[in-house]
Amino acid sequence: MLSSSRITLRAPEPIDVDTLYRWENDPDVWCVGNTVAPYSRKQLWEYIDTYEADIFKSRQLRFMIELNEGKVPVGTVDLFDFDPVNSRCGLGILVLPYFRERGIALEAISLVVEYCRIRLSLHQLYCTVADSNLPSRQLFKSAGFTISGRLRSWLREAGRYEDAYIYQKLL
Repeated sequence: MLSSSRITLRAPEPIDVDTLYRWENDPDVWCVGNTVAPYSRKQLWEYIDTYEADIFKSRQLRFMIELNEGKVPVGTVDLFDFDPVNSRCGLGILVLPYFRERGIALEAISLVVEYCRIRLSLHQLYCTVADSNLPSRQLFKSAGFTISGRLRSWLREAGRYEDAYIYQKLL
């Protein structure tokens, strides 16, 4: 189990459907995950029901971030675009606003980095962060990620384009 004294990273469970439904259908975070339409409960149920915990097959993994005290889910960590040939993977994270700025995201990233380094033998993780998303930029910097490039006019939100940065962490 991936855990610290404060949080545990676990696989999505059927009990998480309503929680994921709220999170995935929040338009305020759609631009971060490139979502363009809402998800149905049925789609999320099927996702959980057929969840493939083998990253070598599905090329992705999702972890629920759960507080150990009270077993409260407070966010997710996603590994995506898994590339075993080049030993790298994308990383995304969502922490609910109420639980931000408490070190939970940094703790979750640290657990995932160790999992990727030790269990998956990955060489690197990367993520793309909007220029204006200063809290995420600071988070990844604090987690040891460095900027490796700037993508011009990469993200479109509300009819305007914004630059994004590629962050990398060599494991």
